[in-house]
Amino acid sequence: MVRELLIQFYKSTRFKPTRIIYYRGGVSEGQMKQVAWPELIAIRKACISLEEDYRPGITYIVVQKRHHTRLFCSDKAERVGKSGNVPAGTTVDSTITHPSEFDFYLCSHAGIQGTSRPSHYHVLWDDNCFTADEFQLLTYQLCHTYVRCTRSVSIPAPAYYAHLVAFRARYHLVDKEHDSAEGSHVSGQSNGRDPQALAKAVQIHHDTLRTMYFA
Repeated sequence: MVRELLIQFYKSTRFKPTRIIYYRGGVSEGQMKQVAWPELIAIRKACISLEEDYRPGITYIVVQKRHHTRLFCSDKAERVGKSGNVPAGTTVDSTITHPSEFDFYLCSHAGIQGTSRPSHYHVLWDDNCFTADEFQLLTYQLCHTYVRCTRSVSIPAPAYYAHLVAFRARYHLVDKEHDSAEGSHVSGQSNGRDPQALAKAVQIHHDTLRTMYFA
């Protein structure tokens, strides 16, 4: 998949990406290394398959929404809305984060109802050498680019789009044997099935193949 996307990017812009920033969802803390390293190697191999010396910087981030951490304002004057949520853009990267790894909490959206839940970001690999402030700002800015909403959303738009694509994939299945609804599915694994066969099982009409019809 990455190889085809790189080719399409070059055809559209006539430039090769110098950086690849990959937001990965659907991974629990216990699965992170198990999922990240094979995917990092696969991305690197896809780049080398195009040109032997083509090695763009890769930044790999796991985005988690399902956790029990909530953020609150210590100063009542800073609370927002009826629920007293933290302001959109609030970031915490110390005290409650990992003592040695690069992770942070970002509440990028304004809470409309109930208590806002921040997203938890784990930066597992960073060839691009982002500072914490640079990466947190980039992540927050990407939360403003989701086309379905005029406000910032809870996770970066690329991660949202990946979720939409995965949800829509079932409607494009031509081989029902690969329907995950028939059995359990573990993130990052294909339950022993051939990944190429899984890719061929999903077919999209040529007219919509290069468009973001799912957005």
